Amino acid sequence: MDPLIEARALTKRFGGFVAVDGIDFVIRPGEAFGFLGPNGAGKSSTMRMIGCVSPVSGGTLRVLGMDPAADGAQIRARLGVVPQEDNLDTELTVWDNLMIYGRYFDLPRAEIRRRAEELLEFVQLTDRRDSRVDPLSGGMKRRLTIARALINEPEVLLLDEPTTGLDPQARHMLWERLYRLKQDGVTLVLTTHYMDEAEQLCDRLVIMDAGRIVAEGSPRDLVATHATREVVELRFGRAAEQHAALARVRTLAPRVEPVADRLLVYTDDGDATAAAVTADGVGAASVLVRRASLEDVFLILTGRTLEE
Repeated sequence: MDPLIEARALTKRFGGFVAVDGIDFVIRPGEAFGFLGPNGAGKSSTMRMIGCVSPVSGGTLRVLGMDPAADGAQIRARLGVVPQEDNLDTELTVWDNLMIYGRYFDLPRAEIRRRAEELLEFVQLTDRRDSRVDPLSGGMKRRLTIARALINEPEVLLLDEPTTGLDPQARHMLWERLYRLKQDGVTLVLTTHYMDEAEQLCDRLVIMDAGRIVAEGSPRDLVATHATREVVELRFGRAAEQHAALARVRTLAPRVEPVADRLLVYTDDGDATAAAVTADGVGAASVLVRRASLEDVFLILTGRTLEE
């Protein structure tokens, strides 16, 4: 199938600062595609170019087969956008936010009402239809923002950090809604710095750092390619103890990464490595065996965690 979005050497500059540095990617119909990386990696700048609200500085970008520079209005009419910060009209009701937004697409009022009723049921806000937006919880506002972005039945839904600031329950509810959209064939494009969100939602993703793509693939393939199957986390009571243990632990596994108050030991057999650490008398305050994650992939590729 022809790609819905395709970029070649895509670049975004702000004066002398290069926010997006010559990246390539292809997004296909019906998939959930993610840009994973820390704040300042260039994710939001990329999304704004895709959304035709920020001009391309260099390279080429095609969205829905069109050029954002020449066909921005036509592209925007076929996109749904969930910005990083909710921009709802907080003085209006939930219902009025949907009705007024629908009019921007020149939809008949009867059609907007039909879609709004369906969308409120989809995001589980039917009982808050006549409530003002201002007192709603953060999770409710986020779900309303998604409902509003779907009022024009877009072919592509752009989500910039969709769950930042939400509590775990609200995040999981939002994930469930997005997963249903994906099942219905909506193409999702999202940015996130939450590795668990990327693993839950994305069919494919790129890992970005300092404006560049450092890896691309499915979450499972990225972990299999760049990390080991398991990780042993060793925590220490004091920094001096961790520093003293580092050289000894490095004799027990091919890769050891010191991070904050712990050592991450990469291994294909976590239980055996944990047993070897204990037998060697390293003296860790706690030993945890877990599976490798996208967080580990980012750390191995960049030497930093996603939170740094």
